[in-house]
Amino acid sequence: MKEYTLTTSELKNAAEYLEAGDTVYLSGTVYTSRDAAHKRIMKLIEDGKTLPYGIDGAVIYYAGPTPTPEGLAIGSCGPTTSSRMDVYAPKLLDMGLTAMVGKGPRSAEVIDAIVRNRALYFCAIGGAGALASKCISDCEVIAFEDLGCESVKKLTFRDFPLTLAIDARGNSLFK
Repeated sequence: MKEYTLTTSELKNAAEYLEAGDTVYLSGTVYTSRDAAHKRIMKLIEDGKTLPYGIDGAVIYYAGPTPTPEGLAIGSCGPTTSSRMDVYAPKLLDMGLTAMVGKGPRSAEVIDAIVRNRALYFCAIGGAGALASKCISDCEVIAFEDLGCESVKKLTFRDFPLTLAIDARGNSLFK
């Protein structure tokens, strides 16, 4: 297991050498999305409408940050259980999604889509959302504001600590 400091734009190429169990300190643009936002994004895709951000090359963080305290970039921002998004993930991966960040195992269908698309699945530490928020320097709601904490937010990660749970070859820490 190795440690890397990478940007989101480097992940697609890094997928060739990263291995399950590696630690990555990730910087760059990441989008939050949970159940309700995923459902709306899929509806936009089905209807051929414009998405709130480009899926190709994107990184999604399965998180619903708490309200932002005054003077901070974001409130507590820990991961949510990724398996709830398994019904949506294969389609998004086939559209070019580079990586997902969450917690817990993924379905066989998601792992197959990860391998097929040379993508990555990272886990963040559950229960450490307040600490994780210190690695986020900017937060902007970009879609579905009516969903509150589940709105889609554009985040800027700064050396956000992650563990690669499923690599581009399908190797998994959960097996």
